[in-house]
Amino acid sequence: MPIAVLTDRERTAVQAYLRLLHTVRAAFDGPPNGDRPGVVPPAVLAEAEQALSRAGLSGNEEAFFQLLREWCPPPA
Repeated sequence: MPIAVLTDRERTAVQAYLRLLHTVRAAFDGPPNGDRPGVVPPAVLAEAEQALSRAGLSGNEEAFFQLLREWCPPPA
């Protein structure tokens, strides 16, 4: 299996995306009584947006998700 070598900015973008993903999952996995947050915290979204921009990946989702698959492959 090839190993992806990311730049610092690419790694930061992937990590920010994963934090965003975990935040959204936690919100949806919250208590079933409907006390789930309606939105993702703006700071988490802003962090992901800024990291993507700094890595030159804004608007290039295909390249970003390719990096994500290489760095954090789905379980087999």
